[in-house]
Amino acid sequence: MRFQNPETTTPREPTLAEKRARLKAVEEQRRRAEEEQQARQAAEEKARSRRKLLGAGGVTVGLVGVVAAWYLVAVPDEVTAVCTTADGTIVDDDYCDDDYVSSHHGYHSGGWVFIPMPGGGTQQYRYNYGGTGTVGQPVSGGTYTRPSNASITTKSGTTVQRGGFGISGGSFGKGGGS
Repeated sequence: MRFQNPETTTPREPTLAEKRARLKAVEEQRRRAEEEQQARQAAEEKARSRRKLLGAGGVTVGLVGVVAAWYLVAVPDEVTAVCTTADGTIVDDDYCDDDYVSSHHGYHSGGWVFIPMPGGGTQQYRYNYGGTGTVGQPVSGGTYTRPSNASITTKSGTTVQRGGFGISGGSFGKGGGS
C-alpha cells in the first residue's frame, strides 16, 4: 500500500519505542527550557551585581579623586625666605637667624627680630616669604605672612619651616614661628 488517505485511514497505535522517543523528546525539551530559564536568571543576577560593582566602582573612582586632590593640596610648597629690614631692604640671612639673634642679645616678638644697636635703640628684621632680590636692594614681591603647609628655606640653605600637616608655630628663624 503506497498511499493512505488521511481522512479515511485510522492511525495505528504508536509502538513502545516511538512512545519512549516522544517522552524522551518532551523531557529533553522541558529540560532545555529549565536550563534556559536558569541561564536567564543567572545573567540577570550577574547584570545586577555588575551594576552594583560599577556603582561601587564609581564611588571608588570618586574617592580616589578626592584623595588625589587632598594629596596635591597636602604636598608642601617650596618657599624661599629672605631676611629684610623694617623698610623692606634685603639683608644677610644671619640677621633673622636664632643663633645670631641670641649671640647679639636680641629677641623675637610678633614675627619681628629685634637686635640692639651699639649706640642705643634696636634694629628690626623679619622674613619675607617668596620675595626676590639681592642684599642691599628692596625686596620684590612675596609676603610677610608665613605660608602654612610650606617648606621654607633661606637662600643660604637654612630651613625655616618644614612643610606638611601638623606644623605649629614655635621659635622664629631655624625652628618655625610666625
